[in-house]
Amino acid sequence: MPVWQFNERHTTHIAAPPGRVFTATRVVTADEIPLFQLLTWIRRGGRPGPESILNASGRRPLLEVATSSGFIALADDSPRELVLGTLVMTPAPVRAAGPLEPRIFLSETPPGVALAAMNFLVIPDGAGGSLLSTETRVHAGDSSAAQRFAVYWRLIRPGSDMIRRMWLRAIKLRAERAR
Repeated sequence: MPVWQFNERHTTHIAAPPGRVFTATRVVTADEIPLFQLLTWIRRGGRPGPESILNASGRRPLLEVATSSGFIALADDSPRELVLGTLVMTPAPVRAAGPLEPRIFLSETPPGVALAAMNFLVIPDGAGGSLLSTETRVHAGDSSAAQRFAVYWRLIRPGSDMIRRMWLRAIKLRAERAR
């Protein structure tokens, strides 16, 4: 997503080779991320619902939960980078148009729509370890959607920031433990 209005980025160093870090990224569960269940429970207003990124089972890998509940894979350059995408704001006609497909990320974002892309990028540090980063970018299709998303972003960003940092820490712990 080369153009965006909202983003957050986090990075950590991991004393493990890129392949192990990438594997850990794919298999970390919600239960390994401190406060994940609490913060997502708050975000969904305590409402129950089907399994999703906001209501994740602690036993399934979190990225598996994401891709089975609204996120799609946009790129998989194992063991370097994984990119997922989702619709974060959609008017009813867009929702009715069918399942999310990668091509929507390659064209002009429709009015009223906000798209999000999230990646995990693993780069060798040259000393046997890795730098792991995650970035989320959101692009709104028009100024009205951008204004509506900006309100939402101000509310959820502190929790999102905490989740991302703890998610990276969970990946780090898993990858370094696997030695």
